[in-house]
Parts: sequence; structure tokens; C-alpha cells
Amino acid sequence: MATPSTTIDAGGRSVKITNPEKLFFPEKGYTKLDLVNYYLAVGEGALRGVHRRPMVLKRYVDGAAGEPFFQKRAPTNRPEWVTTARIRFPSGRFADEVICDEIADLIWAVNLGCVDLNPWPVRETDVDHPDELRVDLDPTPEAGFAAVKQVALTVNEVLEELGYRGFPKTSGSRGVHVLVRIEPKWDFTQVRRSAIALGREVERRIPELATTAWWKEERHGVFIDYNQNARDRTVASAYSIRPTPDARVSYPLTWAELPDVELADFTIETAPRLFGERGDAHAEIDEVSYSLEPLLALVEKQEREGQGDAPWPPQFPKGEDEPARVQPSRARKPEGDATKKSTGRREPIHPLITVSQAEHKAEALQGLERWKAGHPGAAALLRPDDILVDSMRGRSATYTRIRVNLRNVSEAERPAQGTPDPDYDPWRDFEFPEGDPARGNTPPMRTTYRRPTRKNPADGRL
Repeated sequence: MATPSTTIDAGGRSVKITNPEKLFFPEKGYTKLDLVNYYLAVGEGALRGVHRRPMVLKRYVDGAAGEPFFQKRAPTNRPEWVTTARIRFPSGRFADEVICDEIADLIWAVNLGCVDLNPWPVRETDVDHPDELRVDLDPTPEAGFAAVKQVALTVNEVLEELGYRGFPKTSGSRGVHVLVRIEPKWDFTQVRRSAIALGREVERRIPELATTAWWKEERHGVFIDYNQNARDRTVASAYSIRPTPDARVSYPLTWAELPDVELADFTIETAPRLFGERGDAHAEIDEVSYSLEPLLALVEKQEREGQGDAPWPPQFPKGEDEPARVQPSRARKPEGDATKKSTGRREPIHPLITVSQAEHKAEALQGLERWKAGHPGAAALLRPDDILVDSMRGRSATYTRIRVNLRNVSEAERPAQGTPDPDYDPWRDFEFPEGDPARGNTPPMRTTYRRPTRKNPADGRL
């Protein structure tokens, strides 16, 4: 039997939508066609966030409640009007990644199961030099959205003092993103170091609320995730629908609006109306691109004070001046000095252990239940926010890690860290190529783009 379909007019192009009634948000009843109509309604703003940027296709083929997979390479059977940017890797391999620069491109991606949009912070003409610095504010389990907003306002305070204009938006999940357009003159390493410096300055001003600690056991309040500026990392762009039960949206805001909003204010139902009434709060984001020099000067100042690099994500080669990439609670103490005092590193705040890591969330949850059965005394003392279920990004898809916080279990009764069950690790057998273009120790990647010159329907400019 033929698959049901319908055809949508998207900016003058006909886009075929297969299975338009497929349920994507079961709790609210939203279908694929509802997602299509949403992106048609906010298309001008959504395009502004992805225009001419290579985009990873994060496909929820089983709906937003299912597990997505990341598709870097554009499908070979894509429409002729969907263009790509070619990115070459140190291994010699390459990926032709999708470019969205008209509304039809977005609708085509939604038909493939893309709920949110995940562009790189670069344009198709030069993938080696970002034109966007991204500040990702991610609250820890004990922090509320009020704390996130306060940290965001302090981020804006620092940016303004340095001469930048940042553009805030809700992440659509639990946090806030602040975007700053920069001149595409600096590589990923320099942009990332600038994000670290910015985060550390915010942390210095409000240490009780903000942290740049990479290891989760050391965090408190709101984590400033500087590593979102590392090469090949993406965040959901403006107006992206997020895979939450109520289909929340990553919604652009003005700084005046931020203090009074809540995350639940912006959903697939409310965002189109707000967009029609208020317009796009990020409409001026492309008007000015800033020099990175003020932030690089802050980097130099912090380096003179002894603050060097910060830990990279695990799949990246170790940096020359990167600190030890080991969880602090597992770090080996110097021999013969078991009582040596701390050298200034903040002690772990909570006793966390990993109980399961699995390719699929259901398998990880089953592992959690087995751990509970094996440790009934400790399990009985766990609160809901003591169970941390993290969606971790692997090589081509996410996997699930579950940890438990044993803060409410006495030290004498705390189970020790054992081998997670299951113990899935997508990087275990992966061999990294020599060098890393983001670190500047290999020739830069080459980018080839093939497309006709078009106007950006978001703002009318070339």
C-alpha cells in the first residue's frame, strides 16, 4: 500500500510530506504536519538562524519521544534545490552537509524527521572560521530557570562592557543561549578560548550562581558550556522545536523581556502567534559582526593570572596546555601523600556514580533498575532529582548515561563505583586521526560549495 503523503507549497516550491499524520508528540497529539505548519509560520526567523550554515540532520524517525540519530552527510536523493557544503576531515574523508537558505529546505528537513535545527557556527564559504560565538547556559539539577536568567543577565553585562551585543534566546530545554556575531577571522580554538574567558569572568562575578567546571561532580548552579564552541559542536537554532513533551521552542528574546519569561511560555502553539505580534527579536543580529580582540585580551589577562585551557570533550585530542582529563574524584593522589591538601581545585560537591551507559535509553533504564535491585538500601534514599539521565552525543547518534547522586546516603552505606551495566562506549574502539584542524596543527579543512546565488528570504540580503 502506498505511503500517505501531501504536498506543501513552501516559498514557491512544492515539497512532498510523507506520513503527514505521523504522531511526533504523543502527549499533545502533534503530528508531522503540525511541525511543518509551525516552521512555515516562523520561517523568516528560523531561516535567519541557519542561513548558509552547514547543518547536521538530527532525525527523530520515531517521533520526538524516540531516540534521534545524527546524519552529517546529506541524503543522495535530496531535491536538486537543496545545496551542500563539503567539509574535509584530517583522515581524508569528507561530508557534504545540508545548507538551508530557503523555507523549502527547512520543510524538506522536517519531513526527514528533523524536529530541531542544528547548524554549525560557520557559513558555507568558510567552515574553518566561526562567525558566531555561542554562550550555552545549562542549569544543574538543583538550579531553576530564575538562576539561569540571572547568569544570562551577567553574561550580557560582561559583553556590553567589552563592546559586544549579545542576542538571548531560550534553549527550549532548561537553559538560555546567548549568540554573538563575530568576524570570521579566528579559528575554533580561539573562539572556544574566548568563550572560556567570558565564562570565567561571569563566574568571578557571581560564583554562587555560575560555574565553568567541566566535570559534573564539581558543578553547581548554572554551567557555562564553553565547549559548545569547539569544532563540530552544534546547538539548536532560533525557533527550533525541542523534543519536550509540550513541544517547547527555542525562542529569541530581547534583554528587556528575559527577566519576565518562563520556558513554558514558548511552544509550537504559542510561538507563531508571538512571532506574528512581536516580530523577530533577533532581526538585527546580522547587522554587526564584532572583532574577537576584546575577548582575546581577556584570555591573555587570565593566562597571566594562571588560568590556562579547560578540559575538552572526550572525543577531542588532548590539548597542549589542557589540564588532566580525569574525573576529579577518580584522580590518583601523589604516592606517599594521601593527606595532601587541595591545590585550589574545588572539591566534588556531590558523590556521583555511573550505573549504566547504553546505546538505547530503555536499556539504560533497565540497567538502573538492576542497580536499584542490587542496592535496595541506597535506592530507597534517592530522590527524583538524584537520578541523572543524560543524552550523550556519540559518533553518529546519541546514547544514554545514567548516574545517581548519593548525597542522601551516608558515606558508610554508599555503593562504590563499579562497572556500569550496560557499559556502552561509542568511542572505545575508535582511532582518532593524527592532528586536529581546530587546534591548528594540521592543514585547514577545505570547503567547496555548489549553489546558485540567492537572496536570503529572511532579510532580503545576498
